[in-house]
Amino acid sequence: MKATRFHRFGGPDVLSYDEVEAPSSPASGEALIEIQAIGLNYIDTYHRSGLYPVDLPCIPGMEAAGTVAAVGEGVSLVKVGDRVTYAGILGAYAGRACVDAERLVPLPDGIDFETGAAVMLQGMTAHYLAHGSYH
Repeated sequence: MKATRFHRFGGPDVLSYDEVEAPSSPASGEALIEIQAIGLNYIDTYHRSGLYPVDLPCIPGMEAAGTVAAVGEGVSLVKVGDRVTYAGILGAYAGRACVDAERLVPLPDGIDFETGAAVMLQGMTAHYLAHGSYH
């Protein structure tokens, strides 16, 4: 599978589009997601620059949307074929990712993958600011 990653810290020039081993089966409690869209956020630049250190090489990206391709033992919250989105899990700049099933959010049919991926972190931030810190 292809993934965007970086092997050293720096600017956009450190990003490379590499062939990496694809996750094939989720562990207990996880779901394997076929990623259809990713969210781009400022935290991605913090990881890439080393301001927020991560292990190298690193596949960046903290939010994505896609389809459940497989589920691990004990997973009942989602099933194969479900459309989902998630945030807060490093490694979204790839074709597939194994994600803790409890972190997945169902994506309604009326919302496309691109919107679902983009709204997770930014949408939660906007909701918090409008409802939590304003009042």
